[in-house]
Amino acid sequence: MSDLKKFRLINKIEGYSFLLLLFVAMPLKYIAGFLIATKIAGMIHGILFIGFIYQLIVATEEVPFSKKEAFMFFIASVIPFGSFYTEKKCKLKEV
Repeated sequence: MSDLKKFRLINKIEGYSFLLLLFVAMPLKYIAGFLIATKIAGMIHGILFIGFIYQLIVATEEVPFSKKEAFMFFIASVIPFGSFYTEKKCKLKEV
């Protein structure tokens, strides 16, 4: 599997984990009082985010992404639904 495909995979998984954290775990914590939800989802998301950053660095060397593109992918990763933008841009690079 190429580094770009690995990056696309971790981008997708990390993006979904972010959405689960924001739209499932946080309401469970603040509305239902289920405090452990954010601890579990936050830990999983944090590990995936570290993997995302690592794979972004590795994929930048292979593809190569420009510094601007890599920075935009990083910024998109901290914005809800930003991983879909990154996925679209990476799909164009793969062809």
